[in-house]
Formats: sequence, structure tokens, C-alpha cells
Amino acid sequence: MPVLHLDRESFAKLTGQTAKAVLIDFWAPWCGPCRKLGPELEKLAEEHPELVVGKVDVTEHGDLAAELGIDTIPALFFYRDGKLARKLIGYLDKDALAAQLQL
Repeated sequence: MPVLHLDRESFAKLTGQTAKAVLIDFWAPWCGPCRKLGPELEKLAEEHPELVVGKVDVTEHGDLAAELGIDTIPALFFYRDGKLARKLIGYLDKDALAAQLQL
């Protein structure tokens, strides 16, 4: 499944569902580690069809990031069964992400 680009409405809908695990990347185009993380997330999404991967651009949706207390990017929020299960900060490669998320 391709990585989804989310806004406030699609973020709420996706993270509230319980059918699949969801990983959301809060990022910005000017952030070097965020740009490096992008291809790793695409590989992770390809290898794990049971996972939905989404991205929220904090320059466009800073209000959502602020509400969630995000002050460092990249910030990865992992949801299982419609609930926030894990927060990760910074760059991780595909294998490290899969290990952290127990995929």
C-alpha cells in the first residue's frame, strides 16, 4: 500500500479505525532526517501490508502537530486498535522501525 498524505480529517479517520495498525510520520520538507526517512517508510509499507503508513506535513498542519505535542520531527506515532501505542522520534531505517513496532 502506498504511503498516504494526510490532513486533519483523514488523520482522525485513519487513526480511529481498528482494522489495521497505523504508522503516522509527522515531517516537513525542509527537514533532512525527514527526507531520509521517507524512502524507508515506503519500503516498510511495501513489506508490511498489514500496516497503513501516513504522513502529515507539519508546515501545512502545524495546528494538529501542536495539539499532539509534537515539537521534534520526524515524529512517528504508531496506532493499534485505534489507540496510540508508541511514539518514536528521529530517523530509523526500515529494519529498526519494524523491530520497534514488532512487525
